[in-house]
Amino acid sequence: MKQFVPITDLVARVLLAAIFVISGLGKISGFEATQGYMQAMGVPGMLLPLVIILEIAGGAALIAGFQTRIAALLLAGFSLLAGLLFHFNLADQMQAILFWKNLALAGGLLMLSLHGAGPWSLDAWRKPAVSTPRYA
Repeated sequence: MKQFVPITDLVARVLLAAIFVISGLGKISGFEATQGYMQAMGVPGMLLPLVIILEIAGGAALIAGFQTRIAALLLAGFSLLAGLLFHFNLADQMQAILFWKNLALAGGLLMLSLHGAGPWSLDAWRKPAVSTPRYA
């Protein structure tokens, strides 16, 4: 089963990242509507460009496996914050589902921040080879 670990790491990163990249791109095409929604929820609309950058750049970093631990930690925090600010209405079934989806995403991202990107990543490629100590 060890032979499947590298591809599984890559697939997991892509699946976690996809929602952020797609969401970030959608926010560009629906910029004014998204900004209005943010403001209606009490969040300054001027933060939207930062949200878009975080979603797209963070998602791309996860896919490439570049600075994965940092990107995953930032996206986990973003997921928790977005869940609390925009979906914490547990009386509304759809909002409750979205809230728990955000928590699940944060959990997966925290695991990724803890374990890293795996061997098929830019992080692994950039890491210097570890030499085995020689004893006299």
